[in-house]
Amino acid sequence: MDRKQKVMNGGIWLLIFLLGVYILGYGAKGQPVRRAAYACARLLSGVEFTLQKSAARLIFPGLLYTAREPGEADGSEDILVSWAWELFPIYGFVWGQELYETEIESGSIYDLLLARRAREEQERKAQEEESQEEQERKAQEELLAQMEAENQAAQEEQIQEEDGAFPGVEYTAEQLSDFSFVRNTFYTISSTTDISPELLDAPRMATMDLSLQNDASEPQILIYHTHSQEGFVDSVEGDMSTTIVGVGDRLTDILQNKYGYNVIHNTNVYDFIDGKLDRNQAYSLALPEIEAILAQYPSIEVVIDLHRDGVDESLHLVKEVDGKPTAQFMFFNGLSYSTRNGPIAYLENPYIEDNLAFSLQLKLASEKYYPGLARRIFLKGLRYNLHVRPKSVLVEAGAQTNTLEEMMNAMEPLADVLHHVLGDP
Repeated sequence: MDRKQKVMNGGIWLLIFLLGVYILGYGAKGQPVRRAAYACARLLSGVEFTLQKSAARLIFPGLLYTAREPGEADGSEDILVSWAWELFPIYGFVWGQELYETEIESGSIYDLLLARRAREEQERKAQEEESQEEQERKAQEELLAQMEAENQAAQEEQIQEEDGAFPGVEYTAEQLSDFSFVRNTFYTISSTTDISPELLDAPRMATMDLSLQNDASEPQILIYHTHSQEGFVDSVEGDMSTTIVGVGDRLTDILQNKYGYNVIHNTNVYDFIDGKLDRNQAYSLALPEIEAILAQYPSIEVVIDLHRDGVDESLHLVKEVDGKPTAQFMFFNGLSYSTRNGPIAYLENPYIEDNLAFSLQLKLASEKYYPGLARRIFLKGLRYNLHVRPKSVLVEAGAQTNTLEEMMNAMEPLADVLHHVLGDP
């Protein structure tokens, strides 16, 4: 091997050594191999050839002379590049490629993006917390307004009792046009649902004609009990006449014999399955039978699901009416609407507005003739089989803390209120 070949081989191995050291240096800094290779390629040209030039001048001074063509300036870098191309063909390919770097690969810009993302996340959380606080604030304001209205009503009732007078309350068109007043005065709304001014048009609902169109020659009213096993403080186990079913018999009797309505009282059981109390499927079990009765008697215009409420044992829902202890009652509506998901499509009810008008007129009649006897109308999110007729209503009469006597006494004013709404206007 001649001297020139030996010098070239030595230069090649030196080049390999230097490139290896350079690549290892990039790896120690945690850089990708592709980026290190690219840097090495860049190193073989321009400003980054400084290291190679210095090494060539120091180690191969004669090489610089013999490799230079006559009249050619110092071209050590060109010689090294040509050696690299011969030894590493891929170098030519890398040299011809332009690597693409996104801004994220810049450490400073990446830090700025992370900081911006953190700031936006903090702002989003702050907005959510502010929204939640606003909702809680509104809920508290509504609760306080409701409590204030109840306290005011209780004070007025106490004054009336002391004066020995119980004047009825009639609400003006102006009051009924105030949605906030109507909402806070007449309704208790479950947190699972809500109602809008568009749905609760009190002035229009209060003036709708809800009188019965069919005469008493055919059935007009259906009374039934989704929860037939509901009893009272002195109910006798096994004696259905001392449960809500017996109270339904009393209401049927008054409506028929005092007011002349044609009433069907369905006493079938839907909440006692295989000898055990089970209310999970009561509404589903009741619906087919109720629809069958209505199909058999299409003349029925009013459907009443009569219940008794469940309250804290310390609460006794009783008023004195005509000198008799009388259980309070409450009208109940399902809106087929969830505050979380909006309208509940699978619980369609085309009669929601009619249902609301019916319960509102019953409440207004109660306040006019028996002030304080009817509790606030309760609104919840599901349907409760109130879609079977426009004039459908669920009534919560008394509670488990009432006596059977108080419950029976309550059916007289309840029947009277029904008559004021359903009778001739």
